[in-house]
Amino acid sequence: MMAETLNEQTLHAAADWWVRLRDPAAAEQTIEQWLAWTSADASHLRAFEWITELAERLGTLGEVTRAQLVAEFAPVEAVRRRWLPLAAAAALVGVVLMSGYAAWTLRNTELAPQVYSSEVAARRDITLVDGTTVTLGGATRLTAQFSRDHRQVELARGEAFFQVAHNAQRPFVVNAGKLAIHDVGTAFDVRRTGDHVTISVTDGRVRIFNRADRTGDGLEAVAGQRVSYDPGRAALSVSSTDLARATAWQSDRLEFDNESLAVVVANINRYRVRPVRIEDAHLESLTFTGTVKTDAIDDWLHALPQVLPVQVRDAAGQTILSDAGSTSRR
Repeated sequence: MMAETLNEQTLHAAADWWVRLRDPAAAEQTIEQWLAWTSADASHLRAFEWITELAERLGTLGEVTRAQLVAEFAPVEAVRRRWLPLAAAAALVGVVLMSGYAAWTLRNTELAPQVYSSEVAARRDITLVDGTTVTLGGATRLTAQFSRDHRQVELARGEAFFQVAHNAQRPFVVNAGKLAIHDVGTAFDVRRTGDHVTISVTDGRVRIFNRADRTGDGLEAVAGQRVSYDPGRAALSVSSTDLARATAWQSDRLEFDNESLAVVVANINRYRVRPVRIEDAHLESLTFTGTVKTDAIDDWLHALPQVLPVQVRDAAGQTILSDAGSTSRR
């Protein structure tokens, strides 16, 4: 692609976006604005790609050569010349390179990590820079780190549903606890509760690896399958699921299938301002199967003693679960 075929104003804007996206303090709104800009006209993305290529070429040069190149293309009088777009681009990129950003591995055009989070009892829809859409469940946090060669997301806590933009040359990987989930052109849900992880595939397939050992082929899961990882067993279990169950939380329903009370409570707490706490540790291993409506958690708690040997009481701004056989603590 030749710069001469692009509008000079577009090239200048692309160079400006290149600089802004590599600012460690870049806000999420900056990414969203950049996406809107690239979507507005096909020439915008072409210009941005050309600026990125220029940055890579500059990044391979020595400091003296780079300074000479910038001086050549961007002298003071360049503002009056017809090749202003290249001058502006070289000047902007050169300034960034020579002020310490070269260490950002420009050969991979790596963007600053972007952190996304949601509040308790809130869902949030986001679009990553590659066009992948993600729905965050309550109290969820993830970090996205993209470069030319890879797309990587770290799910720190909570639950997220990914509809991945296909790009065979740039693998999309979600790290969750001890697992790495490699997208193979798909849509899937990941829930992380500490080191407990569940993956539900709704379209296509994923390949799941232990992050400590990726030498094997991993476990492949296809649409309609649910994979669970229990750190206590250090093993993956596979079961069947369906789209409605995998994404039920987006319709205010939390689905649990033979899961420990500790995991159930931790996920309920992502949707309840007044937290639930298990007082007697041995109750954490009790298992529960069923549905909890996020807008009726109090009703579920009221009925819980009919299902499990627990007693429920409110104290000090939280709800406490204790052994039904113990003396009530007040």
